[in-house]
Amino acid sequence: MLGKGEGKVVVIVGGNGAGSLKEEEEEEEDVLSVHNWRQQGLKQRLYEARERICTEWRRARAALSLSSGHLPLHHYHWRSGLHVNGLDSQQRSGSISSSDMMLRAGGAATFLTLLLLLPLLCCCHLCHSLRVPKISSYAKAEDKLFQYLFGGYQKWVRPVEYLNQTICVKFGLAISQLVDVDEKNQLMTTNVWMKQEWTDMKLRWNPDDYLGIKTIRVPSDRLWLPDVVLYDNSDGRFEGTVTKAVVKYDGTISWTPPANYKSACSIDVTFFPFDLQNCSMKFGSWTYDGSQASLSSKACVDIIMEDFHVDKQDYFDNGEWEIVKATGSRGLRTDGCSSYPTITYFFIIRRLPLFYTLFLIIPCIGLSFLTILVFYLPSNCGEKISLCTSVLVSLTVFLLVIEEIIPSSSKAIPLIGEYLVFTMIFVTLSIIITVFAINIHHRSSSTHHGMAPWVRKIFLHRLPKLLCMRGHVDRYATAGVVGAGGAVGLGMMKDSAPGLTPPLYTRLHLQAALDSIRYITMHVVKENEVVQDWKFVAQVLDRMFLWAFLLVAILGSALLFIPVIYKWASIIVPDHVGSYL
Repeated sequence: MLGKGEGKVVVIVGGNGAGSLKEEEEEEEDVLSVHNWRQQGLKQRLYEARERICTEWRRARAALSLSSGHLPLHHYHWRSGLHVNGLDSQQRSGSISSSDMMLRAGGAATFLTLLLLLPLLCCCHLCHSLRVPKISSYAKAEDKLFQYLFGGYQKWVRPVEYLNQTICVKFGLAISQLVDVDEKNQLMTTNVWMKQEWTDMKLRWNPDDYLGIKTIRVPSDRLWLPDVVLYDNSDGRFEGTVTKAVVKYDGTISWTPPANYKSACSIDVTFFPFDLQNCSMKFGSWTYDGSQASLSSKACVDIIMEDFHVDKQDYFDNGEWEIVKATGSRGLRTDGCSSYPTITYFFIIRRLPLFYTLFLIIPCIGLSFLTILVFYLPSNCGEKISLCTSVLVSLTVFLLVIEEIIPSSSKAIPLIGEYLVFTMIFVTLSIIITVFAINIHHRSSSTHHGMAPWVRKIFLHRLPKLLCMRGHVDRYATAGVVGAGGAVGLGMMKDSAPGLTPPLYTRLHLQAALDSIRYITMHVVKENEVVQDWKFVAQVLDRMFLWAFLLVAILGSALLFIPVIYKWASIIVPDHVGSYL
């Protein structure tokens, strides 16, 4: 029902292309208009009922006055409603005589009606005395709610009724990104959301008094906040971002501020780049302890872990590190007589070694096998030393690169560092052996003594068979052939000229010349054989160290990397999150 002269029709027309926000605002205005219309109709009905009760009350009083023979100074004509005060006595007596019978007959009925409408009159008077404030829109209702909640709110005061009352703060952690793990400075950079929930008894209201509002969003800098900080922070920023908090009508506050933290992390580079790290983040209140003793005069805030696992629903993968497990545990930090509750989250992360395998490990393995090829070059090749020196310089450069990545610590040597040191020793030994082999290759009888019998036996007869080499030829047999050839030559000369007998001195002269030639030939042949023997020994040394270095390189690489790779690929995270694998 609409009031007199107050009825209004509100027509709200929304365009077809209006956005969702505009449609929601129009829908909210429609709801508020209907609500206001109903409220105005209710008040109009209450007003009309009040008028009817007042009218019946006047009639009842007039009837009682007439029945007792007395007329009031002011009265109304019940049928026409005209004012009859001031008429002459004849007109007044005529009016009374004409209506007296009707009033006397309806007096009893009017009195009964008055008794029935008396409770309604009391209700109307009570509603009028309360005077509920008229709220015309949601914005005004929320504005009045803010004024009611924060009119005298003090954010520095702990919202409790008693001194020793404890505020329970539910704490949870959600990680959105593992930004970086700085091995050099031993830092872990993360983007996290700190989920906190507690109850503020000073922020409670009745939703029915404010158009059914049950939740509001309040800037966190206007609320009392539990000063939960990251204890092992390394960049000086201990607080999260100032964002809005969700406040419910029962006083429950939910606050999830995002934060970028650089937390300290002890890096163990023993198995770099196939390493597994255990980094932790410890949260706790900075000033509020968790004591609940009745005689304690300290403010108490207890931190309860909301979830055992870190929320990774919105986690953005990192290209270098993988989170294997992220769990939390509750503990206490003791400071004198006070105990502060803490929650520690352990992040067990492992490195993705593809990048370091392609650009660090494989080149190092290639350099170590390139060192083996030094022994495959001919012994008289001068590039053997140049190749070994180049490999050694390359390994030194790789070692400097690793030194820039890993932390400068003497507690542990990284795996790749051990392999580089092993390869450098490998190359150094190859250089020494190459120098020794070149020295043997250029030996001769004029510079060194003759070859020892055991050297001749081992390097010229036994090792070539074991190393699958062609056997050494015994070149001393050629000396007898040369001597026999000379003797045969003289006999043929005699047979070819039997009738010619040279003089004796001529034969002696020729014999001396032949002996000289034979001596020179034998000396040259023997010198050449000694040189060839030493060259063959150098070849045997190269072949022997070729196979030896190849075997050592394969076994060394396998023993260093295969167990670590197998362990990295089959990681079993321990049940106790605080321990390291």
